[in-house]
Amino acid sequence: MTTTTVEQAVRETTPGAAPPGAPRRRTGRLRRIGLPYLLLLPALVLELLVHLVPMAAGIVMSFKQLTQFHIRDWGAAPWSGLDNYSVSVDFDAPVGEALLHSFLVTVGFTLLSVGLCWLIGTAAAICLQDAFRGRGLLRALFLVPYALPVYTAVITWVFMFQHDNGLVNHVLHDQLGLTDKPSFWLIGDNSFWALLTVSVWKGWPFAFLIVMAGLQNIPRELYEAAALDGAGTWQQIRRITLPSLRPVNQVLVLVLFLWTFNDFNTPYVLFGKAAPQAADLISVHIYQASFVTWNFGTGSAMSVLLLLFLLVVTGVYLAVTSRGRRTADA
Repeated sequence: MTTTTVEQAVRETTPGAAPPGAPRRRTGRLRRIGLPYLLLLPALVLELLVHLVPMAAGIVMSFKQLTQFHIRDWGAAPWSGLDNYSVSVDFDAPVGEALLHSFLVTVGFTLLSVGLCWLIGTAAAICLQDAFRGRGLLRALFLVPYALPVYTAVITWVFMFQHDNGLVNHVLHDQLGLTDKPSFWLIGDNSFWALLTVSVWKGWPFAFLIVMAGLQNIPRELYEAAALDGAGTWQQIRRITLPSLRPVNQVLVLVLFLWTFNDFNTPYVLFGKAAPQAADLISVHIYQASFVTWNFGTGSAMSVLLLLFLLVVTGVYLAVTSRGRRTADA
């Protein structure tokens, strides 16, 4: 009782003191909790304006018969329901058949590009893991393709792939004699390999950067102990490096897949509006279906289908990798 009386007397004589559970304490707690959300509010508003609002508008447009006749007031375009989706997935009709072909080309291109980017980036990061003279210079040079603007890098490759005076034909045909005659790299079947070359050249430094950062978290003592036990370089990579990099690689592969599957700048700058059939990626195909044929309703339906496909692939990938991680931890 005496202690309680003294505490009450101290609170009464202390200016600004509040009893336990007073509203001021609750207000201060609310301010501390709400401050992070207040700081995130500008980013959330910009995200809403830049991504979510156009996405919602595209979904609405996919249910409308929106052509060049209603582009000025697209809200007044006739409602078509699921007709745009039916046309897009009718693989026996020309529109659906072309979309399916573009989808298959994009899947093959993405798998090859992501696999080569990861392989080259991982190999380069492992080779530059140990310190040696000139390692910093090599790391900087390897990151140049990733640091260059996309348009600058791809336009440079356009000149290199020229038929008559391009550097690629000059090296392969004139100097090395590997081809009977100069090849056309930006048309025909060779366009796929030209696009793949540019994509890998532009994308593998990102994989190199991420894997190199992940290698910094692997203790050097593990390699020293493995070397004392007689493990060679390949065994160390197989038993130590790759298992330790599994969480990093899971995120890296997903990011590379999404970036490559949605890549529009590279094929557009490399080929222009009309990409060759062998390099008809789905991003450029949707652009042509929307802005070349002026059928924005069908193009929006294709975009929504692409979004749903990427969401399903991402969800399945995360579920599989999460289950594998839990199994490995157990």
